[in-house]
Amino acid sequence: MAEHLSVKKRNRQSIVHNRRNRAAKSKIRTTIKQYEGAAPETKVENLRAVASALDKAAVKRVIHRNKANRTKSRLAKKLNKSS
Repeated sequence: MAEHLSVKKRNRQSIVHNRRNRAAKSKIRTTIKQYEGAAPETKVENLRAVASALDKAAVKRVIHRNKANRTKSRLAKKLNKSS
């Protein structure tokens, strides 16, 4: 383990960021699974929840904004195809 204070601080920051990013990605995956398993009547509300989770993750730079937009587009396309 390094002895420099800046390296120790960077390691602490890395642990915090890693936990935050993992939690955000987990929330995205959970909301997508809830959307896919939802009844047809509630799909629109669940799609809004998924879009919100994706946008929040993109703003926090957990995922790239293009990935967020691509995922939202694919889910909306799937919703429109099933309707």
